[in-house]
Amino acid sequence: MKKGKKRILNIETSTTVCSVSISEGKKVIAARESRVDKSHASLLTVFIDEVMKETDTGYNHLAAVAVSRGPGSYTGLRIGVSAAKGICYGAEVPLLAVDTLWLMALMAIDKAGKVDGRSILCPMIDARRMEVYTALYDAGGGRISETGAHIIDNGWFEKLPEGKKVLFFGNGAEKCRDAAKGKNVFFLEDIYPSAGYMAALSDEALRAGRIEDTAYFEPFYLKDFLATTPRNRLL
Repeated sequence: MKKGKKRILNIETSTTVCSVSISEGKKVIAARESRVDKSHASLLTVFIDEVMKETDTGYNHLAAVAVSRGPGSYTGLRIGVSAAKGICYGAEVPLLAVDTLWLMALMAIDKAGKVDGRSILCPMIDARRMEVYTALYDAGGGRISETGAHIIDNGWFEKLPEGKKVLFFGNGAEKCRDAAKGKNVFFLEDIYPSAGYMAALSDEALRAGRIEDTAYFEPFYLKDFLATTPRNRLL
């Protein structure tokens, strides 16, 4: 087998964080990350080039390219998927897709000491105003609710499973602090979608043969893009 043929290039751009990694099996062997908002377009190709050179991996030696599919920022997802598709076409390698909320849940399970059998994991991605993209997972990673865009109000919290410890995290979780109260409610800090945690999921997708159609694949936007007018525009 050629050098690097087991390696996967992972791309994550669904939020304000831009990250890239090279993985081999379930192990990340190089990674780059920036939390500077609105820098994805300028940083992504630089990060990709750096991790490829650091690991001495040629594009034609990759086993696949994996991209975080969303939900998340329309612009961010578009940038990541466009880059992934371009590499897949040029290098003639398959495209893999990783669910962004499940990626966050996996990161929480790995990093947080508060996750146990009673835990309900609630990753949240900011969807503007009082809306978030979210889904619920059990402590073993099983999804127990469909992914959706939800307005944060008291009615939504009343639908959460009773008698469970609910863990909120992600850049949309801050919107819940006033509405979500109680001894079984916890907020986890510093949990966000990252290519540094994509290795296990992208390796699983490749082994299972869950290959996307590169030509027709689209990110999971959940909502249509809404163009906004800059606040400082007077006319």
